[in-house]
Amino acid sequence: MKQFPKSLQQKLQQREEQNALRQLPIPNNLIDFASNDYIGFAKNETIFHETHQLLLDKKIKVNGATGSRLLSGNHELYNETEDYIAQFHYAKSALIFNSGYDANIGFFSAIPQRKDIILYDELCHASIRDGIQMSNAKAYKFQHNDFEDLERLLQRCQTEPIEVYIATESVFSMDGDSPNMEELTKLSEKYNAYLVVDEAHALGVFGEQGEGLLQSLGLQDKVFARIVTFGKGLGCHGSAVLGSQNLKSYLVNFARSFVYTSGLSPHSVATILQSYKQLKKEKEALEKLKSNIIFFNQEKMRLGLKPIFVYSKSAIQCAIIPGNERVKNIATQLQQKVFDVRPILSPTVPEGQERLRFCLHSYNSEKEISEVLHLLSTFVF
Repeated sequence: MKQFPKSLQQKLQQREEQNALRQLPIPNNLIDFASNDYIGFAKNETIFHETHQLLLDKKIKVNGATGSRLLSGNHELYNETEDYIAQFHYAKSALIFNSGYDANIGFFSAIPQRKDIILYDELCHASIRDGIQMSNAKAYKFQHNDFEDLERLLQRCQTEPIEVYIATESVFSMDGDSPNMEELTKLSEKYNAYLVVDEAHALGVFGEQGEGLLQSLGLQDKVFARIVTFGKGLGCHGSAVLGSQNLKSYLVNFARSFVYTSGLSPHSVATILQSYKQLKKEKEALEKLKSNIIFFNQEKMRLGLKPIFVYSKSAIQCAIIPGNERVKNIATQLQQKVFDVRPILSPTVPEGQERLRFCLHSYNSEKEISEVLHLLSTFVF
């Protein structure tokens, strides 16, 4: 049997030398400042019990046979859940994908056509960039949240009769910041461009019912497509593309990550539906999360930590601590004090932009927030 290829072994060794080798973390019982379970839905007992009751009421097998949704996998819960999601988000349609990654590569590889142009924020998630790479369209990045740079590119696109797509996120996963969505929607309208917004880290965080940033601003009708992901705020598998009926029909026909994969099991889809229904009931958790975000920012100010943090009003708060070795050491010290804070290393972020990523939750206490930031200040200064 042939040994492991030398070229691959060299890449692993290079990662080790850079102190950047990724490894699967060991599960722990530390205080959670690492997961994306922003409002605790991943361990919500009500969702767990109501999901099973729904399956019993409809006499659906929990692990029923599945397949591609175009063949045997389109069980009855799909239509009910997609209709509910569309109504919740004030959208014409919703199409469920197995993950946010599948939704983004499916959308961006299928929708923009040859000779079309995609203009994307330089900090867009890897799933968006991978989808763009699979597309036949031309793509150009603009500087992060810099709409002067974006408008410069939009002006260059006016010379030909082509379709232009603008891709961004409502909350950026590695920074926690947000673009000015009102300004961005006006810019897309001015240049007749199709605006596509990934709301993965906004669902369950922004809005009175956790509906996301665009909808909380009343801008949902100003965008061509929204991608909402359930593995963060909803604590379950899957994602959905929100848009017109024509968009849904096109994706069903041409998005390869939808066509050529097995659909989610009835249990997974039932969990999505019950999680959405629970959003309407979880006002206390949503308010507690918002309160914790405000308190975290106040504590940053009080302890003099604001200069090292990226500006953010979301549940993602990032302290820039350059150097893989240094940021890993500080993360280890925090973990030894029972706080689960994870380092984000290069090449996941650019060299010199290594950081500690704090994820806030409705179940974090103000005491925990104060203690972890106090420890950070002693380790950093």
